[in-house]
Amino acid sequence: MTYSGDVVVGGHFATRDLGGATLRKLAVGPMSNNAYLLTCNATGEQLLIDPAADTEALATLVAAGEPTGCLEAIIVTHRHADHIGALADVAGATGAPVFSGVLDAEAIEGPSGTPVTIRLEHGDTVSFGECTLDVIHLRGHTPGSIALAYVPALESDAPGDGGARVSAHLFTGDSLFPGGVGKTASPEDFASLLADVRERIFTPYDDDAWVYPGHGGDTTLGAQRPHLDEWAARGW
Repeated sequence: MTYSGDVVVGGHFATRDLGGATLRKLAVGPMSNNAYLLTCNATGEQLLIDPAADTEALATLVAAGEPTGCLEAIIVTHRHADHIGALADVAGATGAPVFSGVLDAEAIEGPSGTPVTIRLEHGDTVSFGECTLDVIHLRGHTPGSIALAYVPALESDAPGDGGARVSAHLFTGDSLFPGGVGKTASPEDFASLLADVRERIFTPYDDDAWVYPGHGGDTTLGAQRPHLDEWAARGW
């Protein structure tokens, strides 16, 4: 079945072979947050992005990738409450270390009661099995918001939709969506976020790079690139 990235709360997760890793995408919670499970195809080691809500559904998701429910890492893209609702339960059940951007770590620890084990800076990497994610700090939605880039090795890159290869897979939290950047609290924050998205997302990655946002459907950089100046002009 062709992957579309369209998932609904209460429905099944969507699965995609990324080349070296398998992606499972699930919608959870009252704000229809996307949670992403990545499983290393070589070792079975797993990483969960944004345990937003519904501990039971997330446990089922993790078990779909590894029947024992093993989880090596949890990454939170940013501090907002709708992205950490099940963090304490998932971290407690699995013992997985928690990663977040350094500037959001304390704001995540307070409401969740869960320590952030590793505080990430721009340019850091996080590994699970033989796979690696690059950490991209995107300042504006929150001070410590991060995106994550998975770039498959050329020799194992899996065909994407329609048989085309996808050069990168970008997990952008609430910093980049189809139609614009994430919500910001001031013109200064908007300018900061748009500048970071231009420099750190649209400049280094090709048009076929796939974007997996914190809510809703997926997109590609090619679909969004023509609208960057439009976003700048409208101011949101």
